Amino acid sequence: MKTSNSTRSVNCVCNALRFAGCASLCLLLHSTALVAQQTANVSTDARAPQTQPIHLTLSAAVQLALQHNHHIALAQLAVRDSEEQKKIAQSHFYPNLSNQSSVLHITELEGVVIPPGAFAHGGTAGLVPPQTVIIDQGAATTYTSGTGLTQPITQAFKIRAGVEAANADLSSAKIQSSDAENAISLQVHQLYYNILIEQQRGEAAQAAVDAAAQVEQDNSRGLAEGRLLEDAELLSRTDLLDKQQSALVSRLALDDLMLQFDDALGSPLGTKYALDSDSLGDPPALPTRSDATTQVLNTNPKVLMARQTVEKAKAGLAAARDEYIPNVTGIARYSYQDGLPFFARNFGTFGAMVTYDLFNGGAREASLKDARIKLSMAETDLEQTEDDAKLELSSAYDKVEQLEQLRSVTKLALDAREETLRIKTSREKATAELASTVASARAAVAAAHMNELNAQLNLYLAQNNILRLLGKRPD
Repeated sequence: MKTSNSTRSVNCVCNALRFAGCASLCLLLHSTALVAQQTANVSTDARAPQTQPIHLTLSAAVQLALQHNHHIALAQLAVRDSEEQKKIAQSHFYPNLSNQSSVLHITELEGVVIPPGAFAHGGTAGLVPPQTVIIDQGAATTYTSGTGLTQPITQAFKIRAGVEAANADLSSAKIQSSDAENAISLQVHQLYYNILIEQQRGEAAQAAVDAAAQVEQDNSRGLAEGRLLEDAELLSRTDLLDKQQSALVSRLALDDLMLQFDDALGSPLGTKYALDSDSLGDPPALPTRSDATTQVLNTNPKVLMARQTVEKAKAGLAAARDEYIPNVTGIARYSYQDGLPFFARNFGTFGAMVTYDLFNGGAREASLKDARIKLSMAETDLEQTEDDAKLELSSAYDKVEQLEQLRSVTKLALDAREETLRIKTSREKATAELASTVASARAAVAAAHMNELNAQLNLYLAQNNILRLLGKRPD
C-alpha cells in the first residue's frame, strides 16, 4: 500500500511529538490524516468513469425528465410567482394599518404677547400685568406618533380588475407549466425513438460495411486470379470506404443524440443508458379527426393562453374605465403628541378622504382607448390561434395517415428482403451463390429493419404530437 505525502508528513511530525512526550496530540494528527485520506479516496471513486450503462425504459425516462428538467422547474417557479402576485393584488382589498412617528426640534417658537395693563389699569393692584409677558406655545422639541387605518372604498373596482388580471396571469402560468411538461415528455419520446432508430441504423451500416468488405475481398481474389479488371476492385474498395464513413457518421449522430437525451433528463452529460425497445408500449389511442377538431378549441394550450390574454385585456379595460371614479378612502387615526400647542396629548381622528384628478392632460382618455385596442388585438389573436390550432391538428392527422401507409410499405419491403436473404442463403449452401451476395442481402435486411422501425417510431411520435396538441401528456 502506497503512503501519501500528507501521511509521511504526519509521521515525521509525530516522531517529533513522541520525542517531546505529546502522545495525545500525535494520535489526533493521525486520525485527521486518516479521515482526509478516506475523503480523497471517496472523491476519486466519485470521479471514476461509468462503465456499465443504466437500463432505462421509456416511462422511466419520462418520469426522470419531469423531475429534473430545468425548463419544467422554471415553469413551476413561474406558477408560484404568479400565485404570489395574485396575493399581492388581493391584499389591496384589506385595510392598511400603519404608524408614523417623528421627533422634531423647532429653532424658534411663536409666543402669546400680553402687554402691561392688558387685564387691569390703575387701582390698588396697579397694572395687570405690570410688564409685558410672553407665553411660549408648545416646546422646542416635539414628539408625535400616530397609528392610522385606511380602508379603500371606491378603489375596490380598480382592485378587482387588478385581481382579475393577476388571475389571468396565474391561469396562463399553469397552462404553460402543463404544456412544458407535455413538451418535455414529447421531446423525451422523440429522443428515445431517435436513439433506437440510430442504433438500428448503426447496425445496418455495420452490416453494409461487412458486406462491402466481403465484396472487396471477392474482387481482390478475382483480380489476383485475372478474372476482374483493376478498376472493378478499386470500385469495390471505394464502396467499402463509403460504407465505413456512413457507419462513422451514424456513431457520431448517436453520440450527439445521447448528449441531448442526458440534457433533457437532467442527467450529467456522458451518462450511459441502455434503452429498452420493448418498453415502448402500444400506440396511443386517438379520437377521430372531427372529435379532435372540436376538442382542440377547448384543450389546446396555445388557445387557452390566448383566451387568458383576452381576459387580462378585459380586466385592463375595466381598470381604465374605473379611473373616472373618484377615490374615496375611509380614515381612522389615533395620535399621541408631546410639545404641540393647542392639542391634547392623546386624540383620535376619523373621517374620509376623496381625491379626483380634474385634469391630467388627456392620459385617462388615452388609457381607455389603449385598453380597447389591446382587447381587440387579444380577440384577433385568439381567432388566429384557434385557426392555427385547427390547421396544425389537421396537418398532424394527415401526417399520421401518411406514416401508417409508409409503415405498411416498409413492412412489405422487410418481408421481401427477408425472403430474398432466405433464398440466397439456401443457394450459398449449394455453392450457387457468392458469400458477398449473401452478405449484401443480409445488409439489405438490416436496412429494411431500420426503415420499418423508423416508420413505426415516427408514427408513434406523430400520434403523441396530436396528444400534445389536445393538451394531453404523451405517456
